[in-house]
Amino acid sequence: MRDYAVENEMYRRAVALIEARYPIGWGGAGVVHTSKGNYYTSVSIETANASAILCIETGAMLEAHKYNEKVTHCLCLVRENENTPFKVLSPCGICQERLRYWGENVQVAVTTNEEKLKFVELRELQPYHWTKAYPAEEMEHWEG
Repeated sequence: MRDYAVENEMYRRAVALIEARYPIGWGGAGVVHTSKGNYYTSVSIETANASAILCIETGAMLEAHKYNEKVTHCLCLVRENENTPFKVLSPCGICQERLRYWGENVQVAVTTNEEKLKFVELRELQPYHWTKAYPAEEMEHWEG
């Protein structure tokens, strides 16, 4: 069941972080929500070596993991500059694997052609995930 209050609060926090951290030019923020009701935010690291960059939402995931909290929702939001609209980025394949730690029912914000915020369960992005090759009880110990 979708929790629109959580989804809207995540969006609000992402916008606030982008506007504060990147007042002009490009900006991006990641937000996760946990089963304990906490929100963690992050930005991507800037580095001269592009191969050392991490996804925008990775820091927020690590904060949840640090406090041993189960991630229930994940959002990545970007804008090209201070005059352009915000865009949701669906989690990349690596972030989908990271989020899978908390199970296939994690709600993730996805890119759409519509202006409304849309979350789907991770299992919808990964209907043929490799973990399906193993019995569910073997995979349970991986879910945080």
